[in-house]
Amino acid sequence: MTSFPDCWHAVALAADIRTKPLRILFSGQPVVLFRSSGEIAALQDRCPHRLVELSTGKVVGGEIECPYHGWRFNAAGACTAIPGHAGDIPGYRVPRYRTVEKDGVVFLAKGDPNGAPYLHCAEGQNIILRLVRSSTRSTLIDTAENILDATHTHFTHKGLLRGLSTRRQRVRVDISGGPGWVEACYTGEEHQDGLISRLLEGARVKTIGRFRSPGIAELEYWGPKGLVLATTFHLRQAAEDQVDGIGCLIGPRNGILDHLKSYAFRPMFRIALEQDRRVLTSASRNATYWPGATPVVGPLDFLRRSIEAILAGTLPPVAEKPETTYIDL
Repeated sequence: MTSFPDCWHAVALAADIRTKPLRILFSGQPVVLFRSSGEIAALQDRCPHRLVELSTGKVVGGEIECPYHGWRFNAAGACTAIPGHAGDIPGYRVPRYRTVEKDGVVFLAKGDPNGAPYLHCAEGQNIILRLVRSSTRSTLIDTAENILDATHTHFTHKGLLRGLSTRRQRVRVDISGGPGWVEACYTGEEHQDGLISRLLEGARVKTIGRFRSPGIAELEYWGPKGLVLATTFHLRQAAEDQVDGIGCLIGPRNGILDHLKSYAFRPMFRIALEQDRRVLTSASRNATYWPGATPVVGPLDFLRRSIEAILAGTLPPVAEKPETTYIDL
């Protein structure tokens, strides 16, 4: 399982962590998130006494209480109470993680990252932001490539992201990259005929699909006057066959029409996410019948090799030699 210990990972929505603790999977291990003195704490989800899930307990005074014997632990993971014990509290501890909350998203790190976490591609701009959660049976690379793959939308998202007709447009694709990132810029597709595009976009100048380390997949849709719609998905390999994600849905904030459009963001993208979840789950389940089979990297899979390189900690091939190609999209 790919691991980036010194990177921030988006793991939850802050709105989901209220009075009760929340259990998540992080790099294959359970973690409990809970509120402590107005901040969000993260500990390994196990009491050191009998290894019971702390997330099934409750939060008392900003500390997590084990449901088995009532042992209590603070945000730093130190044991603060053992009910019935008359002496000093032994120095028992639960391993902790660093956390940060940014614009409603909770980030977690094993190591000690430098600086604040990156949230989305329109930070600092006047935007409307909507957040979504997702969970899919798949691998990180398959999920990221699926988000960034333009060609599957004619079939998986027919009518929603692409029109119902078989008409296609000749599109130029410029692929470039650098340390920890790769992107494909599509030009020549003046518009899409899908429902989302008709309601939320309008005329189109270019589309950019980008992957960033450690597992961020971004789509940007640009019109004549600037960015009109964008999505940034933070993906992580929660378990061997499970990818969890936090998605940022972004639109401009220029007037009442933009606010009205924003109410369609989440429901329409949730439909698209469910369509992707079904096809990724189908592929993952079917692959178990042929454990030695290797998926073919086709001529339109522009970003696959570069994403593999980034996840392996190496420079993407297009960093040294950018590519330009044309497709019928």
